[in-house]
Amino acid sequence: MDVNDLLVTRDTPVGYELQPLKKKAAIQLMGSRLWGRFNPNHWDPVYAGATGLKAPIQTGEMSSAYIAEMCVNHFGAAMFTGARVVCKYIASTLANEVITTHGVVREKIVKGDGFRFVVDVWADNEEGEKKTVGFVEVDVDVKGDRA
Repeated sequence: MDVNDLLVTRDTPVGYELQPLKKKAAIQLMGSRLWGRFNPNHWDPVYAGATGLKAPIQTGEMSSAYIAEMCVNHFGAAMFTGARVVCKYIASTLANEVITTHGVVREKIVKGDGFRFVVDVWADNEEGEKKTVGFVEVDVDVKGDRA
């Protein structure tokens, strides 16, 4: 599928489901400097076990990044010009879990000559347990917008 086929336009209806992404919580990434590497609970199985965790836990920023990637796939450059992303981490993501992102257009608000889309977003594991929830607001076809 061409990523341009995913782009949300002024004709996109409320209820539209964004194409999900699947990502594995790879311990190699969880321990990288990109994600901080300041807390061994995020990359050291022995340390995580000693603190009562089943496995190292992924940082919340990683789930937010997965959600952001899904949104960029659907909104393009509009995600970088006045978009708003609000996330809440509600459960830990353990090393090696497969996380899937989801998004559903909740509102489509007239804004100038375009629309402000409000999209409910979340990330869950293979058992359907939600890990991160939130919403995204993005302008589409608003004057001065490049998307």
